[in-house]
Amino acid sequence: MDKKSLNKCEDLYKKAGVDLEKANILVKRLKPILNKTARKGVISGIGGFGALFALDVNNYKEPVLVSSTDGVGTKLKVAMMAKKYDTVGIDLVAMCVNDIAVCGAKPLFFLDYIAMGQIDLDVLESIVGGIGKGCEIAECSLVGGETAEMPDFYSPDEFDLAGFAVGVVENSEIIDGSTVHVGDVIIGFASNGLHSNGYSLVRKIIFEKLRLKIDDYIDELDCTVAEELLKPTIIYSPLINRIVKHVPVKGMAHITGGGIIDNVPRILPASCRAVIRKTSWEVPPVFKFLQEVGNISEHEMFKVFNNGIGFVVIIDKDLTESVLQHCHGMNIKGYIIGHIDQKPEADCPKICLVD
Repeated sequence: MDKKSLNKCEDLYKKAGVDLEKANILVKRLKPILNKTARKGVISGIGGFGALFALDVNNYKEPVLVSSTDGVGTKLKVAMMAKKYDTVGIDLVAMCVNDIAVCGAKPLFFLDYIAMGQIDLDVLESIVGGIGKGCEIAECSLVGGETAEMPDFYSPDEFDLAGFAVGVVENSEIIDGSTVHVGDVIIGFASNGLHSNGYSLVRKIIFEKLRLKIDDYIDELDCTVAEELLKPTIIYSPLINRIVKHVPVKGMAHITGGGIIDNVPRILPASCRAVIRKTSWEVPPVFKFLQEVGNISEHEMFKVFNNGIGFVVIIDKDLTESVLQHCHGMNIKGYIIGHIDQKPEADCPKICLVD
C-alpha cells in the first residue's frame, strides 16, 4: 500500500473514532514512566508485542510464580467526576500486589489494560503515572500494557482499568493458613479509608441520597467529597515482604470486597474460627459517617467495607511485638484485633465479631 492510500485509511479510521497517531505519541510519553520502575529482570517492555522478564532463579530452590488480576471498580466514576486521575492507578496496583502478598509472594512486574472511549493523552499519562508510582511503592516493574480506544463502547470521557501482577515465592515458604491453630493472634493493618470497595453503595449515599457535589466540603470528614473518596489504597506488600523475612506468618488476608466477614475465613482451617474484637482499632471517620447517614447495619458495614482494617496477618502470640514493630517502622498502624478459637460446631461460622 502506498503512503497516500495508507494516510487515507488512517483518516477513515480517525473519522470512525480511533486515532492511531495518538497511540504512537502515547507510547513515547509513557516510556519515561516505565523506565523509572525498571528493576533487575526487565529485558524489554513497552513497544514490543510482549514484555520480557528474566527470573533470577539463583535466589530460589523451587520458585513458584503467583499472579493476580483486578480492577478499581466504580471508584473510577468518582475520578471521572473529579477529573482527577493520578490516584486510581495506585489503587490498581494495590489491589493486585496486596492479593499476591497474601501467600508471601514478592511482586516482580505489573501490566495494565486501559480502555477509553476516546484517547486523551493527558488523562492517560496521569493514570499511568499513578500506576508507575504504585509500582515504585510496591517495588515492582511496570513492564507494559494495552490501551484500547473504543468509541462505540465507552463515551468519550469514560474509561476502565484492569491490572495484572506477577510475583514469586519459594515453594517451601508459601503461606496458606494451613498452620493456623487455636491461640494464634490476629493483627490488622490500618486502612486509610474506603480503599477500592463498596463504591456503588458509597456513590448512592453521597450523590443520590445526600445530593452532594464532587467538590462539596464534608465537615465531619474535614475534606471534600473528592479528597475522601479518591484516597488511594494502601500498598501493603513492602510491609508484608519485610515481615515474612523475619517472622513465621501463618496466614494473611487482604480485606477487600466482602470485608473482614468474608475474607478472613478464607484462610482458616476447617476446625478454627476467628474472634474479632470490633472496638480494638481506630475506625476512620468516613465509615462512621456513611453508616449514620446511610442507615447501614453493623453487619453490612463489616461485609461491604474494610471498616478501617485493610490487611490481616495471623501469627503465634509470642511474635506479636515483632510484627507491630515492623508496622511502626513502615509507618502503618497495626492493631491486635483478635485471636483464633476452636469452632464450637462443624456448621458454626468461621468468624465471630465481639465487642
